[in-house]
Amino acid sequence: MTTADMRPTGVRPVASPSSVGLVAVIVAATEGEPRALTVQVPGQAEGRSDGLPAGPLVPEHATLERGLRAWVERQTHQRLGYVEQLYTFGDRDRQVGGSEGVHSLSVAYLALVREVRPGGLAEASWRNWYRYLPYEDFRNGRPQALDAIEPKLLAWAAEAPDAKLRRLREDRLGLTFGLGGGSWNEERVLERYELLFEAGLIPEAGGNAGAAVPGDPTGMPMAFDHRRVLATAIGRMRGKIKYRPVVFELMPPTFTLFQLQRTVEALAGTQLHKQNFRRLVAQQGLVEETEGVTSGNAGRPARLVRFRREVLLERPAPGLRLTPSRRPG
Repeated sequence: MTTADMRPTGVRPVASPSSVGLVAVIVAATEGEPRALTVQVPGQAEGRSDGLPAGPLVPEHATLERGLRAWVERQTHQRLGYVEQLYTFGDRDRQVGGSEGVHSLSVAYLALVREVRPGGLAEASWRNWYRYLPYEDFRNGRPQALDAIEPKLLAWAAEAPDAKLRRLREDRLGLTFGLGGGSWNEERVLERYELLFEAGLIPEAGGNAGAAVPGDPTGMPMAFDHRRVLATAIGRMRGKIKYRPVVFELMPPTFTLFQLQRTVEALAGTQLHKQNFRRLVAQQGLVEETEGVTSGNAGRPARLVRFRREVLLERPAPGLRLTPSRRPG
């Protein structure tokens, strides 16, 4: 990705001596589904026009974060609340505008919003993030996508030119995809994506010219390396909800425990045991009841609760230790 390539749609190019780009993974949870805000990026290979809000750092941006917020608001009309720096992407083959010897960095941020608002421009839209990484969603059992992906990964390992490299590849398959007796760790989203990249099983392995493949079990590719950035954000979220109450940044002011569980399941990509989840929330003191109840139009009325912000002062790591109702397999 280059700073020239990351110009927002419909915005006049901005001259900048900087080789730093800014990219945002903006996450919301609506009706129990995790969504990322995307924009349409022109000039991409077939099927790869979905991208993340992004733009170059220019002199009028006082800080990286202010620059990011400015680009996001200009491209999507979305004003950001919670923002944290995610990662800096600076692979050796990144160049500014194709110029030899000018290295490009992309500083990625994770932003959480409480509700899905209209994207703003016609090119901006909210997408379920499992559209891009379908093999990460175990909420309804083992994803069918893995039935197609795993044989190709095993074949890639078997094709190694020597026994040492073959064992190394097999070990990595066990660590990331749980193959050969390994276990699935929901936080290793980036490692799984990068292994698929190395094995040549995703279009991005062919560079920016790699076109989408209809029915690809690995999911829809994105512009540039934006799917890699998204995978990094998902892994960060899955780890962070275990020790920080960031999930409440996605919830409305009041909500039911069922809504909270569905949101956590959506982020983690797994199904949780209902009673264990409610017991954990109660033991952690994360929420408190309100006087409100749901209307009961879709069933029995349920008590509305809200996040207890006092918990942030009571202990250093007020997160959710997830207990899946069944192990991925």
